Amino acid sequence: PPANPPATAPQTGAPQTPAPAAQPPRPFPVGAKIALINLQAVASTSNEGKAASAKIQAFNTKKTAELTEKGKAAQALQTKLQQGGSVMSDQARAQAEKDLQKMQRELTALQEDAQQDLRELQDSLQQEFQGRIAPIIEQVAMEKELHAVLGVEAVVWGTSAIDITAEVIKRLDSAPKPAPKK
Repeated sequence: PPANPPATAPQTGAPQTPAPAAQPPRPFPVGAKIALINLQAVASTSNEGKAASAKIQAFNTKKTAELTEKGKAAQALQTKLQQGGSVMSDQARAQAEKDLQKMQRELTALQEDAQQDLRELQDSLQQEFQGRIAPIIEQVAMEKELHAVLGVEAVVWGTSAIDITAEVIKRLDSAPKPAPKK
């Protein structure tokens, strides 16, 4: 059969090219002494990385709700002051303004505390994750007799054949889970 349709055949838009078939991973080169790993991919696609992301998201959702509630209370008091401040006694207005300032300070403190708590949670989860992944990377490196494993972020070029990311994710996902912290 001809490679192109005859000139009389109706054309239905742009020429269609089949999508390239997914290439199987290239085998790790025998004798390679350096491997690459994409730690961001491990963190974002492994079960443990996804669980850590879910913990961070749940924390953010909870703190956002708390801050929103406190912000609404402060906004309500401010609206009350703006709308009814002129009919309040001087003492009542002064007390409401004092209460509003206190609420605003508390809201600022809560925001700062939430940011600090988030940083601490992220640091804790990252340390825990690194503690879990380091022995797996070391095990893969020893099995392949590697001299070094480099993060892809630090490499300008490297063949995908020396990328051990998928293997590390597979092993991390199948590794026994640590006992939950009390």
